[in-house]
Amino acid sequence: MGAESALFAPSWLTYPQQPAELPPSIWMPSFKRAESGELTVDGTPVSALVEEFQTPAYVFSEDTFRARATEFRSAFKTAFAAHGAEVSVYYAGKSFLTTAVAKWAEEEGLYLDTASGGELALAQRAGVPGERIALHGNNKSVAEIRRALDYGVGRIVADSVPEVQMIASIAAEMGLVAPVMLRVTPGVHASTHDFIATAHEDQKFGQSMAAGTAPLAGLAVAELNELGVTAEDAYATVAVALAHRAESIDLRGLHCHIGSQIFEADGFGAAAQKVLTYMQQLNERFGFVLPEIDLGGGYGIGYTEQDAPRGSAEIATELADMVSKTCANVGMAIPHLSFEPGRSISGPSGITLYTVGTIKNVAIEDENGDTRVRRYVSVDGGMSDNPRPVLYESDYAVTLANREPAGEQILSRVVGKHCESGDIVIRYCYLPADLAAGDILAVPGTGAYNHVMSSNYNYLTRPPVIATSGAKAPRAIVRRETEEDMLARDLGLI
Repeated sequence: MGAESALFAPSWLTYPQQPAELPPSIWMPSFKRAESGELTVDGTPVSALVEEFQTPAYVFSEDTFRARATEFRSAFKTAFAAHGAEVSVYYAGKSFLTTAVAKWAEEEGLYLDTASGGELALAQRAGVPGERIALHGNNKSVAEIRRALDYGVGRIVADSVPEVQMIASIAAEMGLVAPVMLRVTPGVHASTHDFIATAHEDQKFGQSMAAGTAPLAGLAVAELNELGVTAEDAYATVAVALAHRAESIDLRGLHCHIGSQIFEADGFGAAAQKVLTYMQQLNERFGFVLPEIDLGGGYGIGYTEQDAPRGSAEIATELADMVSKTCANVGMAIPHLSFEPGRSISGPSGITLYTVGTIKNVAIEDENGDTRVRRYVSVDGGMSDNPRPVLYESDYAVTLANREPAGEQILSRVVGKHCESGDIVIRYCYLPADLAAGDILAVPGTGAYNHVMSSNYNYLTRPPVIATSGAKAPRAIVRRETEEDMLARDLGLI
C-alpha cells in the first residue's frame, strides 16, 4: 500500500501491515499473544473474558497497576534519597478510581489524591487512612471541606484566597487545625492539549505567583497592609499571608501541576525552579520554613507508536537533579517532596474490548482528485466509554484480539455506535481485510480517564471493569450497568 495523504492517514502511520507483536511502548508485559495469535491478559484469553463478561468491557490488569505503582514509588524515593531528600508519592485517583484500586494503591505504599467529595467518599469506603489522603479541587463545597477535616485528611490543597478563608473558618468552627497546601501557577506552558495544560495564568486552577496580581484577591488595601502585603505582591502571596496568620490552618507548603500527558522534561524543570525559588522568598520574607512542596504529575504514556514515554527512573532522576540544583542555588534545604502520577500508573494497566458490528466501505476523493476507499468498522461502544478522542482529539492504537491479525491489511476507521459523526474511537489504523462482525478488537491505554469519564449518552449502559491477575481468576470490580440502573433515576412516572 502506498503512502497515504493526510486526509487518509497521518505521516507516522506508515506500516501497511498490522504487526502481530505488541509494541512495548503501548502494551505492558501483562498483555501477550498466545501461540494461536489470540490476545491474553495476565494469562487469560480475551475470548474467555468476552464469553463471561461480554463487551464492551474495560479490562484492568491488577498485576500491571501494582507493578507500576511500586516502580514509581521506588524510583522517586531512590532518586531523591541520593540528594538526602524524602518523598511521598500520591496516586492521582481522578485518572481511575474504584475501591479495589484505592486499596491496591495503599498496599503498594502510595498516598491517594482525591479531587472531590465523591472520590473522598470512595477512599473512605476502601478504608484508606485519612492521613494518607489529599483533597484537591478549585471549588470545594462547605460539605466537602467538613468531610475532609472530619476524616482527618493529610492535606487540603487550597486553590484561592476565598477558599483559604473558608477552610480557616470551617476548621475554627470545628475546633480543628486544617493541614493546607496552596496551589500556585508557575506560568509555565506545557506541551500538551490546552484543556489539560494547567500551569499557564489564564485558566481556572491555582494562584498566580506573578508580581502585581494581589489586587485580584479582592481584599481592600487596608486588609492587604494588615497582612503585611501590598498591591505589588502576587495573589499567591496574599493566600500565604492569610494561611500563615490563621490559627486554624497548618500551612504545609506549595503545590503546582503543569498539565497532563507531557513527554518533555523542560516544563517540569522550569516549574520546579520557579516554585522552589518563590518558596525560599516566602521563607525569608515571613520568617518560617515551609516544609513541603508538591510538583504534581502529568507524565506521558504511550497511546500510539509515535509516543515515546520516559521510564519512571529517568523521570525521577531528572527531577531530583533539578530540585537539588535549584535548592542549592537559592540557599535552601530540600523540602519534603511529593509527586502525583496517575495516568502513568493506571493508563497502561487497562484496555477496552469491543465486538465488531457493521463494516462498510466509503468512497472519498483525496486532495489529488483520486477516489480512495476508507473502511468504517463499527463497534458496540464509543464515545460514552471513551470520550477522550472527541474531547482532546486523542489518538489510540487498536489490534485484532481474538486471533492473529494476519494477511492483507486495510486502512480503517473504528467508530462507535452513538448518533454523532464525531464518535470515532480510532481515526486511522490498519486492520485485516478479513475482519468480520463478531471479531474482538482491543484498544490499549484506556486504564485512565475512560471509566471515570464514561457516560450514558444515547442511553448506553456503562461497561464493567474486569480485573485480571496471574494469581486470581478474572472478576468484575465494577459491574456492568443495566438499563434498570439508568431508568431508576428517571422519576417522571412517579
